[in-house]
Amino acid sequence: MKNAIIRLDNVCKIYKIGTVEVHALRGLTLQIEKGEFVAIQGPSGSGKSTAVNMVGCLDIPTSGNIFLDSKNISQMTESHLAQIRGQKIGFIFQQFNLINVLTALENVMLPMTFQGVPEEKRIERAKQLLELVDLGDRLHHRPTEMSGGQQQRVAIARALSNDPEVILADEPTGNLDSKTGVSVMEFLEKLHKKGKTIVMVTHDNQLAKRADRILFLKDGVVVDEQVCRKGNTCKSIMKKGKTKR
Repeated sequence: MKNAIIRLDNVCKIYKIGTVEVHALRGLTLQIEKGEFVAIQGPSGSGKSTAVNMVGCLDIPTSGNIFLDSKNISQMTESHLAQIRGQKIGFIFQQFNLINVLTALENVMLPMTFQGVPEEKRIERAKQLLELVDLGDRLHHRPTEMSGGQQQRVAIARALSNDPEVILADEPTGNLDSKTGVSVMEFLEKLHKKGKTIVMVTHDNQLAKRADRILFLKDGVVVDEQVCRKGNTCKSIMKKGKTKR
């Protein structure tokens, strides 16, 4: 892929728990093209969370290379990774991860604070984003005063605060009822149509089929890759018995 915004080359990750070594990734190789919508699926222990951590600059590999916009981030310091995360990646989590003592407006403003955006511009952009997710009337409400669906929309607005190139959504509908989940999914699709790169981890097969591609992980490698077309039909493009290492 000539326009790959994210590339993992033969990435391994080993966690040490006491004297035990846990091999979370075993030579994972994958590419995500700029403007693509990719879903990641797999059973528990397949390496999904670790792969997401790598893509999101939340962790560094034991071996192998990770490229973001052609820049090798594999051995960067935490301070450099934090700066890249703030500029290029927006996170949407299953648990929302909002700060309960802050209002919706303040939660959305927070990532911009770390990037040194002036207060006046932070307030203006946060208001615009909350209006974009239909929460213009909830600016001064705290998370505990909102429904789960409203909290997730605040989380989406926060993810967009620094206008990132990549939106990383980890089970974004996992704590929502089906109707609200569909609404959140439709908003992610709107972001995709506007040119954002979306990487989504989900257990929901129907939601995964709305992506451009689905990567299936098992034992720390890609064991299947499917291309999805309109009408929610997906076709495997990996040869049987092959894995991406």
